[in-house]
Amino acid sequence: MDTSQNCEPYKVIERGGTDEIEEKKSRFIANVAAVYTEEEAVAFIEARKKQYWDARHNCYAYVLGERGQTMRFSDDGEPAGTAGKPILDVLVNSGIRNLAVVVTRYFGGTLLGTGGLVRAYTKAAQVGLLASDVRTMCYGYKIMVVTDYNGIGKIQYLLGQRNIPVDGVEYAEEVTVRMKVPFEEKDGVVHGITETTAGKARITVSEPVYYKKE
Repeated sequence: MDTSQNCEPYKVIERGGTDEIEEKKSRFIANVAAVYTEEEAVAFIEARKKQYWDARHNCYAYVLGERGQTMRFSDDGEPAGTAGKPILDVLVNSGIRNLAVVVTRYFGGTLLGTGGLVRAYTKAAQVGLLASDVRTMCYGYKIMVVTDYNGIGKIQYLLGQRNIPVDGVEYAEEVTVRMKVPFEEKDGVVHGITETTAGKARITVSEPVYYKKE
């Protein structure tokens, strides 16, 4: 994995939300979901089209991949560039990845014009994201430390000083501590644990991974 490109944090949807706005009697309903493949994105979009079968438009956008490698959008019959692209712009600017947003429009009888449509779809996508729970994904390592009972207090103190949360502690003949450590802090944490336990702790470090920030 190319860490020079992939180590930036990004956001994901923990729980998708729904919200809506009204513009000149037209309703714009935004639905948000976490998706990790194009198949999941398409299935979510199709489900919303069935849910709102009587709506005039179900416009959407989705962004997949840690760096937003895959992006798609659709105006679904609205004038070109007035719906899907504004929704996509909101997603890209939010820094959230692996999500899909469908904005459903029930026409209220008044034409909004190109600028009005762009503003309405943009605002609808924004309120949809605000109604969702968002988590940050950090790049780093999963670390497991096995130590004796004399070392656990020292390790916990070290982690507290570095603001590294402990995922879990298992007490048996020895003590096992599990944690996730940001990419740039791994060497310092490993060195600190080794030093504070006089080299007695056994440390296992995973390959670099993305993990949810607690």
